[in-house]
This record gives sequence, structure tokens and C-alpha cells, in this order.
Amino acid sequence: MQDSVDRHVAVWARELDWLDPVREAIAARLMIVARHASQARREVLDADGLKHWQYKVLLTLRRSGPPYESSPSVLAERLGLTRGALSARLGPIEEAGLITRTHETGDRRRVRVRLTDAGHAAFEAHAAAEDADEGALLSVLSEAERRTLADLLRKLVLAVEGGPGAAAPGPPGPRRSRSAAR
Repeated sequence: MQDSVDRHVAVWARELDWLDPVREAIAARLMIVARHASQARREVLDADGLKHWQYKVLLTLRRSGPPYESSPSVLAERLGLTRGALSARLGPIEEAGLITRTHETGDRRRVRVRLTDAGHAAFEAHAAAEDADEGALLSVLSEAERRTLADLLRKLVLAVEGGPGAAAPGPPGPRRSRSAAR
């Protein structure tokens, strides 16, 4: 059975004699799956009534472990934001009841940002919905295939991140000036 990538590769393999059809098929399929996952994530967020940036704050607080709190400076650093940008984002999340900001006893300058029970529930609902979507996508693979895919993708991620066993990047290939059916 052929998919859209098989047809895409067939066209470009005829047009570009330098094209590695296997590499092109892998890259195109990775992009399609990534686009699908991204769209599914946006749909879950829309259904939850959360913005992506709001979810990232909840996720970062949840990742910190009990009691699911952080100082604004640490939270800003983990999110890659300035303190001012973080402060602007925390207001609407606090108004929605998903976090609280409290001052430490004895020093009003020291603030703690904490996930509320409602924030915890919102994070859990969103994470469960994402897990269900990912499970549905991967349900076409056997357990052994999922493990193999996870291992192969780990190798690619290590190469991208420059970790142990990462292949040294080679010289850039020919410039591609084509509109891919991706």
C-alpha cells in the first residue's frame, strides 16, 4: 500500500538524480507525523481552553515535583523567558485559578508560584488527552515495533543534540528548491 510520501518520492526521484529516496521518505514521514502530533496537541489545548504558553507554565511547575512551586526567576529560566515576560503570563493563569503567587513570610520581595488544585487538574486532563491521542496514533504498531521506533528515534535525537554516539554532521548536501508535498 502506498502513502502520499511514496508518491512524493517517486516524483522527486525522477526529477533529482542526487536524491536519496530512502532518506527523503524518512524525512517526509517524520515531518508528517510531527505535523499530526502538533495539530492534535493544539486541538487538545483548544478543547481544554488552554493556550500553549499557559500549559507550558503548568507543565514546568508540575515537572518541579511536590509541592509544585517555583520562584519566578527559576520558572522564567526554565521557560526561556525574561522575568517581565513571565510576570505578564502569570497574571491570566492566576486569574483563572490555576496558580497562586504568594509572598514568603518576612520578605515581601520573595514570591513563590504554586500550582493550585485546579491547575493540577487542568494539567492532568490535558496530559491524559495527549496520551490518548498518542496512544491512538501508535496503536497501529506492535509493542516490539514501538520499542524499535523509540530506539531509532533516540539515535536521531542524540545526533541532533550532539550526545554520545552522535554522528558528526557532514557537509551540506545540494540545495533543494522544490515544493515538497509535505
